[in-house]
Amino acid sequence: MSPQGERIQVDVEGRTLTVSNLDKVLFPRTGTTKGEVLHYYAQVAPTLLPHLADRAVTRIRWPHGVEGQSFFEKNVPQGTPSWVRTVSVPTTGSRGSSRHGDRLVFPVVDDLATLTWLVNLAALELHVHQWRVGRNGRPRNADRLVIDLDPGEPAGLHECCQVALMVRDKLAERDLPARPVLSGSKGLHLYATLPTRLPGEESTALAKEVAEELQGEHPRLVTATMTKARRGGKVFLDWSQNASSKTTIAPYSLRGRDKPMVAAPVSWAEVEAGAEADDGLEQLRMEEVLERVADLGDLFA
Repeated sequence: MSPQGERIQVDVEGRTLTVSNLDKVLFPRTGTTKGEVLHYYAQVAPTLLPHLADRAVTRIRWPHGVEGQSFFEKNVPQGTPSWVRTVSVPTTGSRGSSRHGDRLVFPVVDDLATLTWLVNLAALELHVHQWRVGRNGRPRNADRLVIDLDPGEPAGLHECCQVALMVRDKLAERDLPARPVLSGSKGLHLYATLPTRLPGEESTALAKEVAEELQGEHPRLVTATMTKARRGGKVFLDWSQNASSKTTIAPYSLRGRDKPMVAAPVSWAEVEAGAEADDGLEQLRMEEVLERVADLGDLFA
């Protein structure tokens, strides 16, 4: 066991990185250490990295573990290695010209070295936009749609699975095959690849259209309304994460919860089982996700 504060130099695909505090407990409830978190990300990297490729990454960092304070980080921090790929984005939601010329400089996580560097900074959660960066270094239009299914108590994952099947059908009517991902928190995320890239306002409008149709058809179970007070016992279909400035947790990213849960892709058969029974589907921990990837491959591919 290495003492707290020890710094170790490691070679990651030809890059020399310094990692530290490997025995620091980041998830006190399970005793999960920073070293174990780094191991998870190293093991899942071949599966995760294709879903981060060419996407600007917003991080949530927990330097003192998940029971301590966390903070969002969009810009690359001071001391960022020169080899980390970055993308400069206007701060306006439309990605048009910013009035003051203000820009955000995000990291793009294309390789294991960049991923390891971020995780060593206790960046447990990796959030991405629904657009990618083009060869010219500029953000392109969205290449996928996401709908976040968020249950309001007493509704839970069981109800999310029921509504997910409805959303799947609505998207199928629009020739958009959907892929389900457990959020690692309470609900589900559904993704659909867009046949043509859309500006954020158009993909947002499409997601909102689906959400409002289902709200009209199933008002006791589904809401498309942002107001939290109206979500009790319903599944909120959050269509807003398609805006160009918004992000969603990346598939295979850890979550900063009391246990090391993961935003884990699942099969539609598993969602159907979750719709049938309260205990038919549960959020997954990082160890379970690594086992599933070994057995099932990438269900999000």
